Amino acid sequence: MKTAQKYLDQLVEDNVLRKLKQGEQTLYRIDQLMATYREVATLQREHDREELTSTLESMRTQVIDWRDTYDVDTPSQLRASIADLDERDEIDQRREVASEWEHIADRLSVVRAALNEYDWATERDALATR
Repeated sequence: MKTAQKYLDQLVEDNVLRKLKQGEQTLYRIDQLMATYREVATLQREHDREELTSTLESMRTQVIDWRDTYDVDTPSQLRASIADLDERDEIDQRREVASEWEHIADRLSVVRAALNEYDWATERDALATR
């Protein structure tokens, strides 16, 4: 148990996990802020500005297409529209689209952050390799 605790403490120190007290229990969860920062940095290192811009545009276009196709504004509204359907295939399709839409909505902010800070990050990366 001491070895596991040592690794948990190290992950907390490295900002990979967050340590939470809940009554007598100690809980650990992923540090979402740091995980997002790492994800943004990975996008910036693995893709150039044009690729990120194209990805962002493609994602936005997909969301707009779904809004127009299903006449809803959110994935939740799309899920709620299932109540009015009888066809199993259409129900399954809307559930799948809603899941994809939720995923894209989450990814949009990460790609946008990677683009917003692209110049700053690539400049910092260049300084680190000198």
